[in-house]
Amino acid sequence: MFNIVLNVAGSLMHLYVLARLYRIDAIRSRFKPGAWALAGLLVWLVYLGGVHLGDEAMDWRWWPGQFAMTWLGIVFVMSVCLLIADIATGFGTWWRPHNRKLTAGAAVLGALVSGFAIYQAVRTPVVVEHEVVLPGLPQQLDGTVLVALSDIHLGAQRRAAWMEQVVERINAQNPAAVLLLGDQVEDEPAADPRLAGVLRAIRAPRGVWAVTGNHEYYGDAAGTIAEFEAGGVHWLRDQRVELLPGLHLAGLDDIGSRMRRGGDILSGLDRLYPARAEGAAILMAHIPAAPVIERAAAHGIGLMLSGHTHGGQIWPFNYAVQRRFPQVVGAHRIQDLQLIISRGAGSWGPRMRLWKPGEMLKITLRAPR
Repeated sequence: MFNIVLNVAGSLMHLYVLARLYRIDAIRSRFKPGAWALAGLLVWLVYLGGVHLGDEAMDWRWWPGQFAMTWLGIVFVMSVCLLIADIATGFGTWWRPHNRKLTAGAAVLGALVSGFAIYQAVRTPVVVEHEVVLPGLPQQLDGTVLVALSDIHLGAQRRAAWMEQVVERINAQNPAAVLLLGDQVEDEPAADPRLAGVLRAIRAPRGVWAVTGNHEYYGDAAGTIAEFEAGGVHWLRDQRVELLPGLHLAGLDDIGSRMRRGGDILSGLDRLYPARAEGAAILMAHIPAAPVIERAAAHGIGLMLSGHTHGGQIWPFNYAVQRRFPQVVGAHRIQDLQLIISRGAGSWGPRMRLWKPGEMLKITLRAPR
């Protein structure tokens, strides 16, 4: 069903962009109608084939799959820009002497915005800082720094070389611990022999801790878990540990897999906390589902860290995501619970981010006064 929607939406936008671009004098003077139509048909066929193949494969199939997803993002941005120009000219009914110039300007703007969005997606994640007063945190832990990353989406495009740059930026924050909030991989294990060494280069005296996301379970979850364990990463699958004396860290296994099986998405959290949390408690949960947030608040957890939403990734889809997840990105307070949702370090689908780049969270914990 998802592929059908992509095919229909992508095809309509592709045809619209193709038709509007051919109104531009510089294009009409260089391409005959038949040649332009043939080129558009070939690109459309590659797009359809790429959607069918997907972009998680590690072999040659990744290229048409990646092209399809990114082309979908490009034609969306181009369609928005060209549609604005069409509305401004009443679809050619006024400002006729300037119609084609406005269309050309809209096309250039669409190309520039698309290029900027691709750059925002592939660059090294920026550091976004949060200072959190954590109930129950001992005074001697005041100033403890944690780094959290979500939605890295390692795979055919993002490999160990990209992750190496991320690790350098992590280490520059001097964290006590690093928290990976799910969707570490695109679907399947990264299968990069350099990855374990890159992960082991993370300098965090209290370790690197991870929870699963929905994409781990779309592929070989056991293989991904083993791959990251080889890099020194510890997984919390409905488990909790004492990260530092008086500071507890808990992690939920991906609730998306339970939702697909019709299971109880709160069972893992209830097992972790049969009674109210004591002391300082941090919960890692990939999906910021409302029932989990409400139950975490009821259990007395002080801080919950999530990802999954990508912050909408491409404007204005953040508004659509907000219909499913009222807290899309950033810091929120639900009763006494502090919730921080990362927009993610990587991207999914189109390798585009508009308007904000990928991020890693630098969280400085403060003891109550």
